[in-house]
Amino acid sequence: MSAVTTRQYADIRRALLARQELALLDVREEDPFAQAHPLFAANIPLSKLELEVLARIPRRDTAITVYDNGEGLAQQAARRLLDLAYRDVAILADGLNGWQAAGGELFRDVNVPSKAFGELVESVRHTPSLPAEQVQQLLLQNANVVVLDARRFDEYQTMSIPGGISVPGAELVLRVAELAPDPSTQVIVNCAGRTRSIIGTQSLVNAGIPNPVAALRNGTIGWTLAGQALAHGQAQRFAQVSEGTRARAARQARAVADRAGVQRLGLDGLARWQGEPARTTYLFDVRTPEEYSAGHLPGSRSVPGGQLVQETDHVASVRGARIVLVDDDGVRANMSASWLAQMGWEVAVLDGLGQQHFSAQGDWQPPLPAVPTADEIDLRQLVQWLDEDGTVVLDFTTSANYVKRHIPGAWWAIRAQLPEVLERTPAAQRYVLTCGSSLLARFAAQDLRALTRAPVHVLTGGTAAWIAAGKPLETGEARLAVARSDRYRRPYEGTDNPREAMQGYLDWEFGLVAQLERDGTHGFRVI
Repeated sequence: MSAVTTRQYADIRRALLARQELALLDVREEDPFAQAHPLFAANIPLSKLELEVLARIPRRDTAITVYDNGEGLAQQAARRLLDLAYRDVAILADGLNGWQAAGGELFRDVNVPSKAFGELVESVRHTPSLPAEQVQQLLLQNANVVVLDARRFDEYQTMSIPGGISVPGAELVLRVAELAPDPSTQVIVNCAGRTRSIIGTQSLVNAGIPNPVAALRNGTIGWTLAGQALAHGQAQRFAQVSEGTRARAARQARAVADRAGVQRLGLDGLARWQGEPARTTYLFDVRTPEEYSAGHLPGSRSVPGGQLVQETDHVASVRGARIVLVDDDGVRANMSASWLAQMGWEVAVLDGLGQQHFSAQGDWQPPLPAVPTADEIDLRQLVQWLDEDGTVVLDFTTSANYVKRHIPGAWWAIRAQLPEVLERTPAAQRYVLTCGSSLLARFAAQDLRALTRAPVHVLTGGTAAWIAAGKPLETGEARLAVARSDRYRRPYEGTDNPREAMQGYLDWEFGLVAQLERDGTHGFRVI
C-alpha cells in the first residue's frame, strides 16, 4: 500500500496555476464545509466517501489532497482512499488552519466556483436585470412579459414567481423562442438568488435572441425582501419545440461555443481522450433526466446542463480535468460547454451522434467499490426485536429524510461520528442499521463492528422496504444522536429564512469578485 504524504498550500496553488489535475477534498460534513473552505475544494464527506468518490475522481493516480479542520477525519479518509487503490494521496499540511495561515483565501457557502463566476460575469458584461418591484408591476399590469425559472423543477415547485414557467438553465436557449414567440415580449429569468438568473440571462444575450431579456434582480430572495408573495406548487413547464426552432437554436448555441473556445470531438476523439492514462475525462449528458433515461450514450452520466454549470465541483471534482458534453440537439451541450470553457475547463462537445448511439436506457448508476458483507435481517425480525428491550436502530439516511419519516424509535446517526453516536444512544444488546436502501448502512456496519461487542445487523432493503410494507412511521428530531451537520441550510431555499440571513447572503455574493481577486487561482475569463 502506498504511503500517505503531506502537501503544502504552496504545492496546491502551484498546481492550480499550472492547470494540472488535482482533487482537493474536504472530508467534513457539508455544513462545516460551507462555513469555510478553499475555492476549488470538493466536499466528499468521510461518511459517504465510498459511495461518491469513484464517480467524482475516476482516475486512480489523480493527485488527491484531503483535509479537515482538526477533527481527525483526513487520516481516516486517506486510508480509505488507499484501500480503494488510489495511489497519490496526501494530507494537507495543518488542514484548514494551515491553508489560511499560509495565505490561502477561504470561501463560505456551497458551489462557490460557479457562484463567484456568475458574479464575475455580471460585473464584466453588465448583465441586464430588473428589481422585484418593477417585475411585480409588469405582472400586475398584464404586460407583455414572461418569467422563466432557471432552477430545477423541484426547486421551482417549492417557491416561485407567480405565473413563472420552469425552464432549467440549459433549456433556455432551446425553448425561449416558443415560450416568447413575439420578439417584443420581455423575458425575465429568475432563480432563488443570483447565479442561475445571471447565467441564464447572459446565455440568452450571448445567443442573440431578439427579445429584451433581464434577470430578476436577486431572485426569489429579492422578491421576498420586497415584501411580495411567492407562489407554491406551480407546475408550468416547457413543451417540445419544433424542428425549425431547434435548428435555429443549435446555430445560435454553436456560435457561442465557438467564441468561448469549446473543442469538438467525434467518437474516435472521445476514445482517444478516454484512453489517455494520465488525464481525467468526464462524459456528461446535459439533457433532462427523462431524456437520458429513455436513451443515452453508454458510459455517459446524466447531469442536466444548468445544474452542471451551477454545481460543477459536485460532479467534476478533479480540477484541471477534461469534460465532454453530449446532447441530441446541438443546443444544450454547446451552451453548457461555453460556460465551462469560461470557467477554465478544457471542454469539448461530442458531435456526429445519431439516435442509434443513444442505445443505453435507465438511470445513471454510480460506480461502487465492493460492498461489505453484513448480517442482514428482514422486516419481520425487526418488528419482533422492536417489541423487546435492547434493540437500538441507527438510521444513516440524510437528516432531512430522517426528520420527514423514519422507523419508530430509530436514532439518526452520521457514519463518521460513530464514537459520539455510541455515547449518546442507549446501551444495546443488538444494533440494527438502516438508511434509504441500506447501502450506506452496510459500510457503517463494518465500522460499528470495530467499536462494539454487541451484534450488528443491517435491515434488508432499508427504510424503503419498511415504508413499502406500510409499516408505521415517526417524524421529527426527537432522536438525533449527533447534530444535523450533514447539510448546510442555504439562505435562499425554503420559505422561512430570516430576512437578515437572506440579505447577508446577497451581501456575500456581492463580495465574491473581490475574493476571486485575492485568491488569484480561478483562471476564469468572460467572453
